[in-house]
Amino acid sequence: MKKLLIAFAGVLTIIYLVNPTFGVVEFLPDNLPLVGNIDEATATMVLLGALRYFGWDLTNLFVKRPALDFGK
Repeated sequence: MKKLLIAFAGVLTIIYLVNPTFGVVEFLPDNLPLVGNIDEATATMVLLGALRYFGWDLTNLFVKRPALDFGK
């Protein structure tokens, strides 16, 4: 049951981020300064969490890595 709820949350966040209503259904309008994109950021965090639960950890894409040195 837990896996089904997490998968459902992931699917809902994908639908919300794809935005098939073209902005008609928004929790926070995007034209509000500083807070307009909080709902999309929250949906992205929920999606990343759901993917991580199922073994796809995409959060390592945001880790700072040393630069490659091709000068040698």
